[in-house]
Amino acid sequence: MATTDIREAVAGSGDRFIYLTAALAALNGLLFGFDTGIISGAFLYINDTFTMSPLVEGIVMSGAMAGAALGAAVGGKLADRLGRRRLILIGAVVFFVGSLTMAIAPNVPVLVAGRLIDGVAIGFASIVGPLYISEIAPPKIRGALTSLNQLMVTLGILISYFVNYAFADAGAWRLMLGTGMIPAVVLAVGMVKMPESPRWLYEHGRRDDARAVLERTREGDVDDELAEIEQTVEKQSGTSLRDLLQPWLRPALVVGLGLAVFQQITGINAVIYYAPTILESTGFGSATSILATVGIGVINVLMTVVAIALIDRVGRRLLLLVGIGGMVVTLAVLGVVFYLPGFSGVLGWVATASLMLFVAFFAIGLGPVFWLLISEIYPLSVRGSAMGTVTVANWGANLVVSLAFPLLTANLGKPSTFWLFGVCSLAALAFTYRLVPETKGRSLEAIENDLRENVTDTVATAADESSTTSRE
Repeated sequence: MATTDIREAVAGSGDRFIYLTAALAALNGLLFGFDTGIISGAFLYINDTFTMSPLVEGIVMSGAMAGAALGAAVGGKLADRLGRRRLILIGAVVFFVGSLTMAIAPNVPVLVAGRLIDGVAIGFASIVGPLYISEIAPPKIRGALTSLNQLMVTLGILISYFVNYAFADAGAWRLMLGTGMIPAVVLAVGMVKMPESPRWLYEHGRRDDARAVLERTREGDVDDELAEIEQTVEKQSGTSLRDLLQPWLRPALVVGLGLAVFQQITGINAVIYYAPTILESTGFGSATSILATVGIGVINVLMTVVAIALIDRVGRRLLLLVGIGGMVVTLAVLGVVFYLPGFSGVLGWVATASLMLFVAFFAIGLGPVFWLLISEIYPLSVRGSAMGTVTVANWGANLVVSLAFPLLTANLGKPSTFWLFGVCSLAALAFTYRLVPETKGRSLEAIENDLRENVTDTVATAADESSTTSRE
């Protein structure tokens, strides 16, 4: 986008400009959630069209995860090279093509290809949505605006449940999958006139464009923030993804990778997938269980709204600690309920409440805070690539847990499986308490400077101790 295009996109857009931009970018999250959730209902009817072995069913179901890992692996580098806005536009096109391919698939191989294409777009969206919003948002509301992406993920999942329900009587799985083309078009059209991230613009030598975007999204003088960005870019001259292994960046890498893996091995997707079975075992009928699952989706959305309201007030760490702590308790209760004989009556209602609370605690902690933190803690020049690396780890853990869950329940039993997730949640709680930093209200440049200064202080302390030891 040329300088005049940037200014046309910014000029005259009013005080709502930053909210409009964030909302449009957050459609990445809606597509992410919708395309992840829509297959669950469609799959019930795909089997009526195509004959598939259990292995082929697994390939169809996991195809999007494999594609997402690929999309995340290359999406970070593309975001750094092409720009955040351009990758959003590319992702919207890929979403459209994937949804269309699945909707018209004449056979299973084409359906799998559509799932893979869709997965690549999901991988792009999981990186570039929070990345773009975090870089364009003012520090004081960055947490809420970036978490809007996670809210849209939960909303996309909920919408997919309603779409599945709407087309269920007709068994119209092609319409279910093809509906994803609609938000893809909205995203592409909406982003055409949106500006690029000011930090990406400055890093690529477009200072005037960066200033124009900052002036529209900030109150008052932007010289200080522009100077911070300038200093950061100068410090990062020649920085590469390999530098994530350098001492000053290693803590950020550990935090990102740790939260990426913990978000999945604490069992959120496995528990959600198992929700209909748990609810049905309480004595609900099948139809009631499906509607109750929609209720869980509603709770997911509502608690994400609560997280957005709190994240810039109470901070990231507190939400993580409270959320993960609640997950530990609810997983322990679920394990106990499955351990006791006669899973029905009062115990069934306890299990249902525990399941809903588990999702609620995830929605105020690991759900939104993970994606926000990884968009904040990495240096500008490798932010996209670093987020790509972390997101690949997240999708890899997701794939492993999804494949391992049936094996765990078959060999360990349901109680031990839920308790295993609880132990993983305890480890996540300890990890967060010890290593995760607070980034509330800080500029992205200040967060980076802290990383540099912490390592400088550590080195200086080590040198002093070494000198003292030598004199002794």
